[in-house]
Amino acid sequence: MKRNRIGKTDIFVTDISFGASSIGNMGRVVGDEEVNRVLARAWNAGIRYFDTAPHYGRGLSEQRLGSFLNSRPRADYVLSTKVGRVLSPGATLEEADGFVEPLPNAVRYDYSGDGIEASLDHSQELLGTNVIDIVYVHDIGSYTHGGENARHMKDLFDSGLDRLKSLKEKGKIGAFGLGVNETRVCLDVLRETDLDAILLAGRLTLLDREAEDELVALCLERSTSLVLGGVFNSGILATGPVEGAWFDYQPASEDILDRVRALKARTEACGVPLPTAALHFARSHPAAASVLLGTAKVTSLDRNLEALSQDIPQACKDLF
Repeated sequence: MKRNRIGKTDIFVTDISFGASSIGNMGRVVGDEEVNRVLARAWNAGIRYFDTAPHYGRGLSEQRLGSFLNSRPRADYVLSTKVGRVLSPGATLEEADGFVEPLPNAVRYDYSGDGIEASLDHSQELLGTNVIDIVYVHDIGSYTHGGENARHMKDLFDSGLDRLKSLKEKGKIGAFGLGVNETRVCLDVLRETDLDAILLAGRLTLLDREAEDELVALCLERSTSLVLGGVFNSGILATGPVEGAWFDYQPASEDILDRVRALKARTEACGVPLPTAALHFARSHPAAASVLLGTAKVTSLDRNLEALSQDIPQACKDLF
């Protein structure tokens, strides 16, 4: 696979990466055997960049990913996780934040320097590594926190960003940035400080190109890499405009369904299924360093990898 540089760092990621939210039991219980099968399939396909977070099963995803990767040479892959949520021993739960049977951990938001380092220390323990290649500040912004966001932003600007810079200087992390679902907070932070990368979910897709309004140009100007997640916009670009389709983590509105119907007609007119066009749009975008494929199913991973291996007619590339 092609490898792209993260920012101005010495970190290079494969342009297709594995997003590990699903192996944290997102929406359903996934057995260890199934987890190892899908991770092995990703590895054998040449994927060498893996992204996880404490949020995914309250540490379960990190634990499982670490167990798989620890048998591979550390220099052979790039690993990212996220900070902003601090885990501590807690009650056993059947479900939490969309993850079924998470690890028995309590969670609190903390974007201060101390909170970021505490989160990172716990992640390193679960992942079984002393160095995290890329650290993303997770879910900061009004999209997640609403009226509480000002307090979290103050913590980040007062001490969080300085701590990340210090950790990078010490070699404990290789790069840092944001992992978010909105463009506004990316613009706000980039205007105050440099970031190596932004993991942006759902805002630079075939359907939702909001990031092209301002963020893409600013990232190119500042040498900030974009890693693209949520390229199917919570499912609708994979399923098409069917009844019950989801967009942006909720049932799609009639307006969104109409827009997807039009996109589907255009892609199919040039001989390309809608999901294939969505994947190629993300991978071929000049601002994208990598595209995350997030699944716990080998069949889904194979289907997406097969779609990405196909040649796209110029008529469909013009849609991009």
